[in-house]
Amino acid sequence: MAIEKLVVYNTLTRKKEVFEPIHAPFVGMYVCGPTVYGEGHLGHARSAITFDIVFRYLQHLKYQVRYVRNITDVGHLEHDADDGEDKIAKKAKLDKVEPMEIVQRYTEYYHDALRKLNVLPPSIEPTASGHIPEQIRMVEEILSSGYAYENEGSVYFNVEKFTGDKHKYGHLSGRILEDLVSGTRNLDGQQSKKSSLDFALWKLASPEHIMKWDSPWGKGFPGWHLECSAMSTKYLGETFDIHGGGMDLMFPHHECEIAQSVAANKKEPAKYWLHNNMITINGQKMGKSLGNFITLNELFAGKHSLLEQAYSPMTVRFFILQAQYRSTLDFSNDGLKAAYKAYRKIMNGLKMLNSLEYTEVVAEQDAALNTEIEKIISDCYKGMSDDFNTAIAIASLFNLIKKINVFYLKQKSTSVLSKETFESMKANYTALVYDVLGLVDEVAIDPEGLIKGLLELYKEAKENKQYDKVDQIRMYFKQQGLAIKDMKHGIDWAYEE
Repeated sequence: MAIEKLVVYNTLTRKKEVFEPIHAPFVGMYVCGPTVYGEGHLGHARSAITFDIVFRYLQHLKYQVRYVRNITDVGHLEHDADDGEDKIAKKAKLDKVEPMEIVQRYTEYYHDALRKLNVLPPSIEPTASGHIPEQIRMVEEILSSGYAYENEGSVYFNVEKFTGDKHKYGHLSGRILEDLVSGTRNLDGQQSKKSSLDFALWKLASPEHIMKWDSPWGKGFPGWHLECSAMSTKYLGETFDIHGGGMDLMFPHHECEIAQSVAANKKEPAKYWLHNNMITINGQKMGKSLGNFITLNELFAGKHSLLEQAYSPMTVRFFILQAQYRSTLDFSNDGLKAAYKAYRKIMNGLKMLNSLEYTEVVAEQDAALNTEIEKIISDCYKGMSDDFNTAIAIASLFNLIKKINVFYLKQKSTSVLSKETFESMKANYTALVYDVLGLVDEVAIDPEGLIKGLLELYKEAKENKQYDKVDQIRMYFKQQGLAIKDMKHGIDWAYEE
């Protein structure tokens, strides 16, 4: 079966384009990771799952992908500003610990949540603090190009000079420079800048600042935008295939990245820019001040005032996959409950499919049914190849389940299919569920409840002198490394010794 050419929506050009890697079959992809000063939340999950799907599908199409996703552990100031406290340093002061203890703690939380969501680890996961020399070198390159200036130990990017030389600033986000200037005239607290548009490449550290490094301009720390430019260049080259991240990073973060890379490397960093949309909570933007900020661990445990129950990681993953990544996704309890049912239906489809065997008998094949099944499989891939539209792929899988059910219920023999169609149905359904969508089977079984039920049956069989059943139940327990304990005061179980 021929798979459609992959088409991606490029934020840079505002249109869908056929995906043509710079050095096929190799693909370089950089995605902005979290600033690790708090627990992972729903927004983190959407971005991580979105680019996990991109990573998985490219690999499924036999591309060799180097996927780089960073950890921001220094330089990200409050409110994404150029002045104020570092988010991690502030949290370290509150908790009375070292900043790197905060980084370690929340990086582990982030990784643990992503493992539960079955998000594949990236090929490389660099940290900002581990690449200070590379960032300093990039600042020196930008200064040499004439698009930065140093003032009292801080270095700023000169946006107006950059645009005055016919370079584009604002074209990724669609911002117009004149509007940006008129909207940001207040330079309060930013007197060291020539213009309010200029952004920090390197900041002079105050004496009380915890995380700081030696540089040609004095002790300081890198600006937040710089790390991604330096690390993507190091691991993927000056121009690579895909740069991804949340829509909230488009401006100023990604806009600044482009400007830095053009100034330092004389070329734009990425060929395709992909941005996932946000998750809203009951129609509102998620935020701590609104009381609707839900961490992933709260979601998995059901411990939040907005949650009616706990939701498993696969339920959350499926909920996110039900919408195309560029569309808004509104969180609700009803939506998550529906996602849980739909996820179970997909997994039941897999269970039914695995129980089927092809019957090779001389029988008249159903040409129409063969064609229908082949078209449904093709529709799954059409959806995935149309800008990673998981919503269409999942809808097509549901259509395939209807066909699988016909054979599972013995309404038709598998012999009405050609062997090729049967094997294609089995292989592609399995690959799409496990390898592309990244769903895994969550066994939602209470073992204590099952054991208790079996012990009740054991007691009943013993009282009725049904010794064959008694032996059978004992054998079931033994196969699981368990033993039934018959005692004067009752029946219990224990691990076999």
